[in-house]
Amino acid sequence: MADIATFLAGFERFREKYFAGDDSVYSRLRQGQSPRALVISCCDSRADPGMLMGAGPGDIFVVRNVANLVPPYRNGAEMPGIRADIEFAVKSLNVEHIIILGHSGCGGIRALMDGEGITENHYEFIGTWVIIAKAARERVLRELAGEPDAVQARACGQWAISLSLDNLLSFPWIRERVEAGTMALHGWYFDIDAGELLGFSPETLTFAPLVAKPTVAT
Repeated sequence: MADIATFLAGFERFREKYFAGDDSVYSRLRQGQSPRALVISCCDSRADPGMLMGAGPGDIFVVRNVANLVPPYRNGAEMPGIRADIEFAVKSLNVEHIIILGHSGCGGIRALMDGEGITENHYEFIGTWVIIAKAARERVLRELAGEPDAVQARACGQWAISLSLDNLLSFPWIRERVEAGTMALHGWYFDIDAGELLGFSPETLTFAPLVAKPTVAT
């Protein structure tokens, strides 16, 4: 069992960093929040968006779910939670960017590729959630049949991101902002093995590194 004292010690460091002195970060933030970006990321403990982006308190509005999925807009549909999160970030906080942040080695994507999202033989709830990305799985099975599991899972994870970007545009009040140029949508993929952050290009429909690798001194 994890030593809970480690987490409490972490809070002490957090408090010392952000609450110490008269000019503490929270002296401003207690008045309200105004993040510029909504980040929809996976629940995976290895892919914390605040840590990956070097964000401090108040910088980003984060929504985390299994496999960082966004369902299409449907008024009165099931799964209102994620839709409510998005609505609050857009309508109340007026975020300027929405980032879908996926990652390699995603358990939710693996469950989808293994068929748990289709058959629901094992998971009670994950199957009905990851089915949102069923089209990505079908594309993998159609276009990458016979490829190694790792290749298929990577492709499925990335295609699920592009699918979620399309689903975001089905929200009328998001599409209006994107078309007006007041909001931008981004698809990012954190490659845990390579330590790289890849970005989706709507022009090429591919993912490419967003940040150059550091130069190794010789």
